[in-house]
Amino acid sequence: MSQKFQEIIDSERPVLIDFFATWCQPCKVQSSVLNTVKENVGEKARIIKIDIDQYPAIASQYNVRGVPTLAVFKKGELLYKESGVHDVNRLTQVLEQFM
Repeated sequence: MSQKFQEIIDSERPVLIDFFATWCQPCKVQSSVLNTVKENVGEKARIIKIDIDQYPAIASQYNVRGVPTLAVFKKGELLYKESGVHDVNRLTQVLEQFM
């Protein structure tokens, strides 16, 4: 997965990574918010979900200490990272500044 992950974050368009866990209630709330964000940004950005229990090495590599943690990458560079549930407007603004 780490090679595939690297290919994903090396993208020319921004990639929002949602680090989540299946047992996490706030992550479920964040997931529904992300569906609306995806509608807002369309093909200008990509949204990927990474289960920290399935891919602990990736979570560790980016110091994900709590879930949900959202990170934005572009051309392999980490541009934004914050934990907690974000609202639609905030996430749409974050992505738009990197498009």
